[in-house]
Amino acid sequence: MIDLNEVAEYISKQSDSSKIYIGGDSYRFTRNGRWFAEYTLVVVVHIDGKHGCKIFGETSQEPDWDKNQGKPSMRLMNEVYKIADLYLKLKEVIGDREVQIHLDINAKETAGSSCVVQQAVGYIRGVCNVVPQTKPHAFAASCAADRAKELKIAV
Repeated sequence: MIDLNEVAEYISKQSDSSKIYIGGDSYRFTRNGRWFAEYTLVVVVHIDGKHGCKIFGETSQEPDWDKNQGKPSMRLMNEVYKIADLYLKLKEVIGDREVQIHLDINAKETAGSSCVVQQAVGYIRGVCNVVPQTKPHAFAASCAADRAKELKIAV
């Protein structure tokens, strides 16, 4: 689990030119004949916007209720809700620093995640007042969360 106090303290010690990226990724798997989703969330603090970064992450598992694996709308929107919640918990400490929210969603109609692109973007815009990045511009979701999952950061 991401220690929000640790993240907030770290961000508060960074300059206003530091950039914050919040993203997530999920995947579906079976265990004992039941479907589950594994969600990985990350907060990337890009120090001064040019001096490397520190990544905070967490991975959690929950039952997945999507009936159509090719259109995983419930799982993907749950991922979006988790990302928005994380942003809202850090909003005050982020202050005036540049912040981006990255969604592991592809707008291409051939991608399964395209089934929720409008809903997900609208939700983030409405709840967080941030225009989110989607694939291929969502590196905090596509790269950082994937890597954090592989490293089992804060599982």
